[in-house]
Amino acid sequence: MTAIMKREFASYFTSPLGYVFLAVFYGFSGLFLWMDCLRAGQSDMGVVFSMMFFIMMIMIPVLTMRTMADDKRQKTDQLTITSPVSLFGIVAGKFLAAFAVFFCGMLIMLVYAVFLASSVKTAGGTFGWAVFWGNFTGMFLMGGVFISIGIFISNLTENQMIAAVGSIGANIALCMFDVISSYIPNEGVRNVINQLSVFYKYSEFTIGIFSLKNIVFFLSIIVIFNFLTMRFIERRRWN
Repeated sequence: MTAIMKREFASYFTSPLGYVFLAVFYGFSGLFLWMDCLRAGQSDMGVVFSMMFFIMMIMIPVLTMRTMADDKRQKTDQLTITSPVSLFGIVAGKFLAAFAVFFCGMLIMLVYAVFLASSVKTAGGTFGWAVFWGNFTGMFLMGGVFISIGIFISNLTENQMIAAVGSIGANIALCMFDVISSYIPNEGVRNVINQLSVFYKYSEFTIGIFSLKNIVFFLSIIVIFNFLTMRFIERRRWN
C-alpha cells in the first residue's frame, strides 16, 4: 500500500495534474477570501468554504479521473492486479495519494484562518474557530467521499474524460438527495432519502455542529465506494 501511495502521489507531480489542481484550489480560495472576508472586512470564512465546496465538487473528479482509467488504457492494470499486492493495498494506496494532494490544497484554508485570527485579535475581536473547524472537518470528509466516488467511476472506464464527467454527475446527484426528497409524496420514502442526504449532514458541520453520527456516515460512504472498487478489480483479476 505504501509503495503504491508513494508512486501515485509522485505521479501527480511528474505531470501537470497535481500542480493544476493546487493552483486552481489556491487561486479560487484566495479569490473568495478576498471577496467575502478581506474586502467586506469580516472574518467569517463560511462563505469561502461554501464556494470552495462547489469548486471541490468539480476539481476532485479531475484529480481522480486517471487513477484507474489510465492504467486500464495503457493495459498496466494487469500488472497491478496480478502483483502480490492486496486489493485493499491497491485501492487504499490510490485513495490516500489522491487524498494527500487534496489535503495539500486544504491546508491553505488553515493559513487563511491563522491570518484572519491574528488580524481580528489585533483589532480586539474574536475569531470563530468552532465554525472554522466545523467547515474544515466537513470539507475534509466530503473530499474523502468525492475521491472514493471518483476512483470507483475511474475504475469503470478507460476514458479519463468520461471518468471525470461521470464523477461530477455522481457528486451532484449525491448532494441533491434533499432536493429530490421534497418531490416525493410518500413520507416514509422521503424520510429515508433525507437520512441519506449528504449535503444536509455537511451543512451541520458548517455551523459548528460536530456529530459522531455524521462523521460515521461520511466514513461509511468512503468505505462503501472503496469496497465496491475492490470488488470490481477482483472481478477483473479472476476474468
